Amino acid sequence: MSDLSRQRVQAYGLVQGVFFRDSCRREAMRLGVAGWVRNAEDGSVEAVFEGSLEAVQAMCRWCQAGPSQARVERVETQPEKPTGATGFQIID
Repeated sequence: MSDLSRQRVQAYGLVQGVFFRDSCRREAMRLGVAGWVRNAEDGSVEAVFEGSLEAVQAMCRWCQAGPSQARVERVETQPEKPTGATGFQIID
């Protein structure tokens, strides 16, 4: 599986309290991406996406806008080594 990819993503702006995490989980599940999403203490949303390169890139693009209620100011991504993650969860 040479196209397996993993990215850590941090989205900044109005991203908490706007259903970002649940919308992210639904989009990840639709695309077959594993990982997790959570609210960070600094007001951002942090996520890890793992799956095919194409699906992970699609999730990173999705985070640029997020759900309709969000106002994303910037997104930072950092590649990580795939771990074989399965499923997608919201971390409280």
